[in-house]
Amino acid sequence: MHFGRLLTAMATPFDEEGNLDQSGVRRLAEHLIATGTETIVVSGTTGESPTLSAAERVLLIELAQDVCRGRAKVLAGVGTNSTSDTLQGARAAVDAGADGIMVVTPYYNKPPQDSLYHHFTEVARAVDVPILIYNVPGRTGCNMLPSTVVRLSQASSFLGIKEASGNLDQVSEIIRAVRKDFVLYSGDDSLTLPMLAVGAEGVVSVASHIIGQE
Repeated sequence: MHFGRLLTAMATPFDEEGNLDQSGVRRLAEHLIATGTETIVVSGTTGESPTLSAAERVLLIELAQDVCRGRAKVLAGVGTNSTSDTLQGARAAVDAGADGIMVVTPYYNKPPQDSLYHHFTEVARAVDVPILIYNVPGRTGCNMLPSTVVRLSQASSFLGIKEASGNLDQVSEIIRAVRKDFVLYSGDDSLTLPMLAVGAEGVVSVASHIIGQE
């Protein structure tokens, strides 16, 4: 399954009472599709996933998928620092209709590389949809090294990685070593151009909320 070159990490609209703004979600998803987004990423970091309830995450997926209706794909952020909670979220996302899932490296706990590998492998065993790895060490305190990415890339369940380490040497090393159809997305709008220059597939963007067509 191809998720395109422009993926948008969608912000989550809330109303004045702090509840999920369902009409706002629909309007924003429609706007993103109209301005070139090929895949909408819901309940990611930009979507405030750590503070969303499980029910809100499911509702976000259902609302986005109802708007997309084949015009764009829906990728759901399900990663936590607990393997069992991540598995539960992954299964719920698939049941809600997500086309794929995005799994961030476990945060705060700082697991070693072997533990990262086993965590992601357990997720791949639990669901039958494409998985996008998300590496953002500035937020998680945990950097997935290229060697671990390469190990995981050998499994077809993993479609690619959203790379937000800010390290172009690391990005280049990953691109050189992974299987041919394993894609790398920029996870930082400000580094998208240099990452494309070294072989990135595209970007998981936040700026595309306002400059999607550009």
